[in-house]
Amino acid sequence: MSHELRSPLNAILGFAQLMESGTPPPTPAQGQSIDQILQAGWYLLELINEILDLALIESGKLSLSPEPISLAEVLSDCRGMIEPLALKSGIGLTFPRFEDTPFIKADRTRVKQVLINLLSNAIKYNRAGGTVEVICAMNATERTRISVRDTGNGLPPEKLAQLFQPFNRLGQESGSEEGTGIGLVVSKRLVELMGGDIGAESTVGVGSVFWIELHSTRAPRLVAAATELTVVVPARPHTDPPTRTLLCVEDNPANLLLVEKLLERRPDIRLLVAKDGVRGIEMARAARPDVILMDINLPGISGLIALGILAEDPETASIPVVALSANAMPDDIEKGLAAGFFRYLTKPIKVNKFMETLDSALAVVQHEAGRAGVLRGVQ
Repeated sequence: MSHELRSPLNAILGFAQLMESGTPPPTPAQGQSIDQILQAGWYLLELINEILDLALIESGKLSLSPEPISLAEVLSDCRGMIEPLALKSGIGLTFPRFEDTPFIKADRTRVKQVLINLLSNAIKYNRAGGTVEVICAMNATERTRISVRDTGNGLPPEKLAQLFQPFNRLGQESGSEEGTGIGLVVSKRLVELMGGDIGAESTVGVGSVFWIELHSTRAPRLVAAATELTVVVPARPHTDPPTRTLLCVEDNPANLLLVEKLLERRPDIRLLVAKDGVRGIEMARAARPDVILMDINLPGISGLIALGILAEDPETASIPVVALSANAMPDDIEKGLAAGFFRYLTKPIKVNKFMETLDSALAVVQHEAGRAGVLRGVQ
């Protein structure tokens, strides 16, 4: 379901981003239309993610990775993500300052998802010129409570009792703010799966406080480890003939065309195309590309199987293989990275992230080539 819903969105959002940043630039009227396509497309993607999250949770197949995480780091990340929305809405944000950083035991990605949901709601349903305050406190049961206080209209008791019902928007259906009534339900299930609690208090005309409680824990021990420095070379405009080769293994014509259009902006890269996994392996062995872009759901053999075959062949084992797939559930990404993909990009493509990943892969190739040259010189 994730794959089927994301694939058409990849074409819509990918080509809209190309038009937005194309040369010559779009006219003001075209720019407004493109902006509407992008806003609606990214919002539709959020709704798809929420629905799939709820389905995954209710099926009992959601896997979490609880670990000690710094609350200061999590809140800093959330602040960076939510500040643009607050600024656009004219809402003031206040976050706590910590003398001693508290740690909680939770899944980092999921706790951020919950907090972003609470923060975005507090901003969306606030009054003009209102404020949102984040408060943290540890209670006697060795739990940490994170509260999000807003200055909105507040909720009467009968609506407060309906807060965590699926698809219940509490009468906001006719309002200007979009939503499905799923976000709070997903947040509640996630917090409970992490062994915590979630709740709300509200006063009509004053505002609301939404809070979550999670287990407190100690800071993890730091283990020293040697790490190898990888230099990432920033992309520069090129005027010389292509010096790098990218093999794209993709069977969807729209997705393939999008990659072709993206690489038209990279004259330093020559594109090779294979439309199934077997042909992709054959071309990788024959052409020895610098980087491979691999879909997962391919005719014949899957991208995961193709990756395994390439990794076992000494001629292709060192080529970075980047997954580009509409299989975007957390388990899919973890499985792909564990299988050996250099990076795992999900559809719909975000153009900037696609280019950054490509540059990182090419930088690693260049670094390895330089090191091999040094070793040959030593010998």
